[in-house]
Amino acid sequence: MAGLSKKTSAKARTRLWEMTQSLRLLPQWRSACLQSLTLLLASAGLPAYADTAYVSLEDENSLAVISIPDGKLIQRISVGKRPRGISADRQGKNLWVAVSDENTIKQFELPTLRETARLPSGKDPETFAVDPEQTRLFASNENDNAVTVIDLKGHKLLKSIPVGVEPEGIAASQDGKWIASTSETTNMVHWIDAGTLAVTDNTLVDPRPRGCRFTQDSQELWVSSEIAGTVMVFDAKSHAAKAAITFEIPGVTREKIQPVGIQIDQDRRFAYVALGPSNRIAVIDAKTYRVLEYLLVGQRVWNLAFDSREKHLITANGASNDISIIDLEKRKVLRSVAVGQGPWGIAVAP
Repeated sequence: MAGLSKKTSAKARTRLWEMTQSLRLLPQWRSACLQSLTLLLASAGLPAYADTAYVSLEDENSLAVISIPDGKLIQRISVGKRPRGISADRQGKNLWVAVSDENTIKQFELPTLRETARLPSGKDPETFAVDPEQTRLFASNENDNAVTVIDLKGHKLLKSIPVGVEPEGIAASQDGKWIASTSETTNMVHWIDAGTLAVTDNTLVDPRPRGCRFTQDSQELWVSSEIAGTVMVFDAKSHAAKAAITFEIPGVTREKIQPVGIQIDQDRRFAYVALGPSNRIAVIDAKTYRVLEYLLVGQRVWNLAFDSREKHLITANGASNDISIIDLEKRKVLRSVAVGQGPWGIAVAP
């Protein structure tokens, strides 16, 4: 360990972080060992933790693997035809990728990226959400106007739920009560009872809703509307609209401001919205709904994800074929990393 240098590979750094995690089994040693390891990494000019970002590359049928926050491209692997939606479990053991043109969602073991299952997702899955217990997956089937419910343990189809025309955005509330599905053409949010798997309410939203996300406390649902250029905030209990957030960027025409991906931090302090062809991320006060500033990233920013500690935000920039890594404390783009053709979705695992 004495010879550790700045040239230490991303894999080695990730392994060091895994070692610190395993020390949780040894409480009598944990504090001293973690302190020593942190000092060692700092002396080598390396971050005290490392995550791995997995980016779906829609145009080249592959997945890019990048270390975070240093932005080293580790590898690219083939995953199937037209990968888009992507998610990892909280433990960093499983990765799911919607392979749209193969009509399936593939499950991969982490960190080996060995394929372990192909889930019966229905036709042309694009986006999906996993419930907080990580037992069920809910997939949007745009061509069938339905949400497909899959048992993750048995890899079985549980139900197909009819919703509006062209469903895309989908989210699961952390309290286990709701699944929200947005339909692009019907311009609605469909509220699905997570217990009965029935649609119990439909709420009108601004034109062409794309992304949606519940706050971590399950009190609000945020919905982005691409054509309207807005984000609407709904009370999760009453389903009533609380706010409509608009965006104005000096020098950028309104038609280029197309909200899509949304991330909201654990404490509901700040929300971050990808604004498509405007090449900006909006930083929003998540309590007052006031836009604080805009961060310039790559071209046609579509989706985004936090790292495991919410210290960095990673964005997929579909037209410039790269990702941007943002330091959230400084609100500054640290670096851009070329990843391959057509980056679409991002999942981050510790």
